[in-house]
Amino acid sequence: MSVRRAVVLLSGGLDSATALAIARDEGFDLYALTFRYGQRHSLELEAAWRIAAAQGVVDHLVVEIDLRMIGGSALTGEFEVPEGRSFEEMESGIPVTYVPARNTIFLSFALGWAEVLEASDVFAGVNAADYAGYPDCRREYVEAYERMANLATKAAVEGRQFRIHTPLIRMAKSEIIRRGIELGVPYELTSSCYNPSAEGEACGVCDSCRIRWQGFLDAGSRDPIRYRANVEVEA
Repeated sequence: MSVRRAVVLLSGGLDSATALAIARDEGFDLYALTFRYGQRHSLELEAAWRIAAAQGVVDHLVVEIDLRMIGGSALTGEFEVPEGRSFEEMESGIPVTYVPARNTIFLSFALGWAEVLEASDVFAGVNAADYAGYPDCRREYVEAYERMANLATKAAVEGRQFRIHTPLIRMAKSEIIRRGIELGVPYELTSSCYNPSAEGEACGVCDSCRIRWQGFLDAGSRDPIRYRANVEVEA
């Protein structure tokens, strides 16, 4: 039986950890790809290492690039991270936590590594149902990127077509969590908060925390990560 390899974008968050587990469940050998891109904190990188170890990846590559050089995002420190927004506010417009062209940059590294590994499959945990309107999480974008990948690589020209898998793209956060629980995703190891404490506690008030908390609530489960003691998360 031939080896099936997949490169999986692994940020250390809930969605990417679930995508990794789905790829494993589908029988792929896992090659995790994480980025130190100048983000506000290193906790998600530590989470990615823990998840990769727990899920038995074959190799885990951490690429260092500095997107602070181009700026334009609260996640690289240029603006304040929004706190306490309603879900209606999250749904209006593109938030300041959008990092310019981030998924295009990340997928390009994943595509290059996949070509070297002779892998045809790349997994990304993008989710269009999130409240925040990130343009590079849409199905149309992923389909366009896949077409580009199959035009711009030596492997594809020679007959090995690439597929960009986005198994979560149309799932509600609660559906993602239920699927992850079925697959044994160690959600206690994940980190989703945009502005955690130095001790790794989630703030409970940024968009990502509120979406995550609501997802666990809707899934009928309890979020296993730690939140700051003085914060009551409201869904």
